[in-house]
Amino acid sequence: MRCARPAASGRRPPWARRRVAVRTGAHCPSPCACHRQRSWARAFCRGFWGAGVPSGGHRCHSAGVTASDNPPPIPHLLLAWYDEHARDLPWRAAPGEAAPDPYRVWLSEIMLQQTTVAAVKPYFAAFTKVWPDVHALAAAPEEDVLAAWAGLGYYSRARNLVKAARAVADMGGFPESEAELLGLPGVGDYTAAAIAAIAFERRAVVVDANVERVVARLFMIEEPLPAARKAIRAAADTITPDERSGDFAQAMMDLGSRVCTPRAPSCDICPLAGECAAREHGPERLPVKAPKKAKPVRQGRAYWIERDRCVWLVKRAPSGMLGGMRALPDDGWSARADGSGDPPLDGEWENAGVVRHAFTHFAIHLSVLRGEAAPAEPAGSGEWWPLDRLDEAGLPTLFAKAARLAQAAEARLL
Repeated sequence: MRCARPAASGRRPPWARRRVAVRTGAHCPSPCACHRQRSWARAFCRGFWGAGVPSGGHRCHSAGVTASDNPPPIPHLLLAWYDEHARDLPWRAAPGEAAPDPYRVWLSEIMLQQTTVAAVKPYFAAFTKVWPDVHALAAAPEEDVLAAWAGLGYYSRARNLVKAARAVADMGGFPESEAELLGLPGVGDYTAAAIAAIAFERRAVVVDANVERVVARLFMIEEPLPAARKAIRAAADTITPDERSGDFAQAMMDLGSRVCTPRAPSCDICPLAGECAAREHGPERLPVKAPKKAKPVRQGRAYWIERDRCVWLVKRAPSGMLGGMRALPDDGWSARADGSGDPPLDGEWENAGVVRHAFTHFAIHLSVLRGEAAPAEPAGSGEWWPLDRLDEAGLPTLFAKAARLAQAAEARLL
């Protein structure tokens, strides 16, 4: 398809009013914003303002491009809104203040992966009280960190947290560039960009789920995810300013979290409403997501073994699902297979109920069985944990649910 010149009629946002020259016969090789009806989106395809195609973007046309030197107002509009409406979060610096401690930025970003701000706040407060800096965290036993992490899920993050803290302590401080930050365990493209921008005020293109949604709507990118992520990142690159890129990244996150929400976005109060290509075309439908695949459901058993007001806990293998964490003994279920159904002790078992729990790629129906231990120890290594201190064991959510179910079953018998 040929990218035609904008029609004379139709509203164009101010920043789209630039001179764009395209050689006759130039073709756009990819299905991007230039095929939209909005003329300003065509300007995006041609490289936005003066610099042409930004780093990490793509030149949509084989022709030369000329444009005015006036940058679009999106960063200015958004930062003005952020200065007035920024969320007050414990790991942030207020707009205009010096950049926050890199340790707090890094810790919060790791915790926020696949987790809500509301869930993270109490964990962040607890962690920074016990381990106020990266050196304190680096010196902590992994077992203590895993116990403090219990309930946040995605426990490999906690193991990587300890590894990364030790690496940073050995380096004498956090690296400042995205490339160096990517070398830390548990730090991916998004996290490296966020730390570089927010903690070190480096220009970096920060795209999380909230930013992804805002950009997909702003540029009306209709290609389904995950294929659209390349175009979304390229579009985000074109509007990321050289200065205050950390504030800009957090402003985009706040906009997506509070205004440009997945359902019923508040377009009437959005500072970018006048620049949004999707506003008049149903913004809720963007970004387009591929149909969800049904998760497989695994069947397993967990065993509550009680003696003298203590319960038998085991430590899971260091790697793999819930690695290194204390748990109730189980029958060997995994993400790939059901459990064997074999108990760790011979004897009578009482069914306390079933816990239904969802992991990222599968769900499990975990039957909880209660039994009393004979004088002999259960097979395998473990420890007797006092029931009145069970909340200190750091059980992951699945096994914490199982423990509550077992205790509730016992209470019903009394």
